[in-house]
Amino acid sequence: MTDRAMTRHTEWLRAAQLALLALWMGTSPALHAEPLRLNSGVRAPYFQPDKTGFIDRLVPEVFRRLGIEAEAVQYAASERAMINANNGVDDGLVLRIRGLEKNYPNLVIIDEKIIDNDFVAYTRKARFATTSFAALKGRQVGFINGWKIFETNIPGDVSVTKVQEATQLFKLLEQDRVDVVLYERWQGNQILRESGIRAQVLEPPLATREMFMYLHKKHAHLAGPAAQALRAMKADGTWQRIAAESLPGFTAR
Repeated sequence: MTDRAMTRHTEWLRAAQLALLALWMGTSPALHAEPLRLNSGVRAPYFQPDKTGFIDRLVPEVFRRLGIEAEAVQYAASERAMINANNGVDDGLVLRIRGLEKNYPNLVIIDEKIIDNDFVAYTRKARFATTSFAALKGRQVGFINGWKIFETNIPGDVSVTKVQEATQLFKLLEQDRVDVVLYERWQGNQILRESGIRAQVLEPPLATREMFMYLHKKHAHLAGPAAQALRAMKADGTWQRIAAESLPGFTAR
């Protein structure tokens, strides 16, 4: 090969390498200018100030296995969290029931459950079996605006007070402004421990639901790989370890 031909060949190889590098950089999921932000409107023990909460730890680990940096961010208002995820302000959301895409069409489910949540009633004085949502008839009931599990299942003739966050919710109960408040078991138990409010959980749970993560549709290509990563975490024991270390008294189902 002549020197001229050798030079042209070398230049061609370099151009091909640059083209492949550019293509890889444009398509690799590992290269995001900023971490993916998945939001949630829940609180401790799912989020903790030192980032040791269940969601604090779960979200980064799922996407780390895809070569992507990700973080979970906490919102005080549950409804705002869903709106921001649907509008693409955030990249997704965490700890939500199946079927949100019916009302938020820009969301794509990561189709592997995070955890099972018990949705329960807390009371100070009332004593009755919560065998169904119909058991709430005739009660003054409080819950957080945007919690679809309650909005879609509470009978229409139940007197309802909606608030924006959990502290307000349990203040309603403490001040006897409602008979019961509806919340998720892990967070409710945490609030009772922290606040010293004297209340108890009514049994059985009003509902138990599988909880999921969602991505904005611009990241739809990551939904399948993220589900696979979550399944792998369960298979190798990582998920169980995170749950046991971040949710006091956790028992896997």
